[in-house]
Amino acid sequence: MKRRKFLKTSSMACLVGAAASASPYADVKMVGQEDEQPSICLNAYSFNRQLKDGEMGLGDLFRFAAETGFEGVDLTAYYIPGYPEVPPDEVLYDIKKMAFRLGLNVIGTGVRNDFALTDPAAREKEIQLVKHWVIAAQKMGATSVRVFSGRTAAEGHPRDEVKSWIIAAMQECADFAREHGVMIAYQNHDDYVVTTSDILDLLTGVHSDWFGLMLDIGSLPVPDPYAEIEKLIPYAITWQIKSHVKTGNGTEPTDFARLMKIIKTHGYRGYLPIEALGPGDPYAKVREIHRNVTENLSLNW
Repeated sequence: MKRRKFLKTSSMACLVGAAASASPYADVKMVGQEDEQPSICLNAYSFNRQLKDGEMGLGDLFRFAAETGFEGVDLTAYYIPGYPEVPPDEVLYDIKKMAFRLGLNVIGTGVRNDFALTDPAAREKEIQLVKHWVIAAQKMGATSVRVFSGRTAAEGHPRDEVKSWIIAAMQECADFAREHGVMIAYQNHDDYVVTTSDILDLLTGVHSDWFGLMLDIGSLPVPDPYAEIEKLIPYAITWQIKSHVKTGNGTEPTDFARLMKIIKTHGYRGYLPIEALGPGDPYAKVREIHRNVTENLSLNW
């Protein structure tokens, strides 16, 4: 029903796009159906060790996702053969076919970039990495490519200058991604950019309907991360839903009831990927987060 309703509303989305606010998320909110829940998806990084060690293959990942009840997979590019190089088309098409035959969407992919590098040539290399994977995402049928701000401290350079480098890089990536029908999803990742104020500077500094926020609920180290989520959700085009949030003094279990109520109140209807981190059995941890999200979505819709 979700997919059929989407087809019914897609023509409306084209009309409202021109009148939407600067937030690309506004289009989703305006055409969303009140009774529709977000689509719960799996982030492949939940099985980082297993995928890197070869204990799990992409087929195993996709089958687990389908059996657990996920609607899609965010397939981080690290786990695609050849990364950081883009593999031959047949590899990308096989991934697309595998997901399709299991009834899954490949909702996105992502790279490990650093736009805070002080050397312009090095930053340009990072931009090209994103562009290469935008084309790969298009071939896989993925709707977004996740990027970071950067890890470099950039000592000796004013913070506003470094932020301007990051914004310019993201703008170039978004302009390129638009030509391929792919979104650029910036993940707040507690790296060079940490505070909500700085995150908003990036989001408002890039002027493109093909750019938005991957809202990482576990990377807001403040006393009340839910208040920050409310500030950022107007820009969210996808998520990282985790079992724990930071509080400024450590971590605590995610209040899924409160989180889902915020998502409902703000009318978000898109993809809702979950990610399990830390020690323990990732299969059990993923199932537990999936259960929490599913139950609390049902209570709020």
